[in-house]
Amino acid sequence: MEAVQAQVLSHYRSELVERIRANGGVLSAGDLTIKLAKEFGFCYGVERAIDLAYAARKSFPPEKPIFLLGEIIHNPEVNDQIRNLGIITIPNKPTDEEIGQLRPEDVVIIPAFGTEVATRRKLEEKGCILVDTTCGDVMSVWKRVRQYSKESVTSIIHGKAKHEETKATTSQATAYGTGHYLVVFTLNETKYVCDYILKGGNKQEFLEKFKGAYSNDFDPEIHLQAVGVANQTTMLRGETEEVQRQLKATMIQKYGAAEIDRHFRFFDTICGATQDRQDALQKLLAQPLDLLIVIGGYNSSNTSHLAEMGEAKLPTYFIKNAAKMQSDKFIVHYNQHQLQEVETRDWLPAGQITVGITAGASCPNNLIEDTIRRLFDLRGISVQSLLAN
Repeated sequence: MEAVQAQVLSHYRSELVERIRANGGVLSAGDLTIKLAKEFGFCYGVERAIDLAYAARKSFPPEKPIFLLGEIIHNPEVNDQIRNLGIITIPNKPTDEEIGQLRPEDVVIIPAFGTEVATRRKLEEKGCILVDTTCGDVMSVWKRVRQYSKESVTSIIHGKAKHEETKATTSQATAYGTGHYLVVFTLNETKYVCDYILKGGNKQEFLEKFKGAYSNDFDPEIHLQAVGVANQTTMLRGETEEVQRQLKATMIQKYGAAEIDRHFRFFDTICGATQDRQDALQKLLAQPLDLLIVIGGYNSSNTSHLAEMGEAKLPTYFIKNAAKMQSDKFIVHYNQHQLQEVETRDWLPAGQITVGITAGASCPNNLIEDTIRRLFDLRGISVQSLLAN
């Protein structure tokens, strides 16, 4: 790990970002002021995953193939760098045929989100050498849902059912063969579940509504009698707390406060780094800003929530790199509602402006630096001249 630190730093470090941080997170010149959120970019879990991937490549002979299940993290530039090391990407959930093509003693990296129990077991049976970069916060959630399953408590998981982390978590909920789970993404879905618990309803309609988001043989009339809340670690804390509040209130209403411990469990499993970045952005948004730029991978859950927070307050542009700011008149950015990139004209106002910047936990500092440099370039200001002062 120590041997690869310099290589990792050379790929992702930014002296400019460090200097701005040391200056209170503010850089001003001409009519442009940049304000960085206090917390942004790589978290410990992401740094550890990247370090382990680099260390794996250095530890094994160059001719030995190393495979990665899907993406190491949700950032395209970082994943490109991992591929440039010669690490071969295979699906996060490889088929039996794809696993069959691996050889005993092949090295397989498990990404920061983890992998499903069945996939891990197959790789172990194959005799592969596993380099496990699963984030510790994710494993804390796994521990919780395994405990729920042992107690015959259904895991209600607040998250995105198709996200790799949530899939890995749901597989933990059923790892012992008796557990059940249901994934809820929105507060409206949570309300629907609560209404069903209290009043009953059309079971087929329920199962159709949550298709792909519950365990095999899940029966809402049986498996919603005792529930425990968990979450994808990168969700908005306030939403997860509301999911928990609604379900607890529902169980109290149905079974009475004296029986709540038999019917409801909850444990705070929001990732600390995710929360730190959300709290820091909230403080940044309380300051006078003209617009916000959020940098990160479009499939990054924690980054998408930062963009949601910004959109609720002011013009917000979610970009994966500085090249998306094509000119001061034209930007290409991700629209989460349309699930695609869109174009916006006249996005950067003339005159004195303050631009807020934040980035998801999987975004390296060098991409943040590129964004800052590009903003000043669009104002005709050289960052190099600012650093010389």
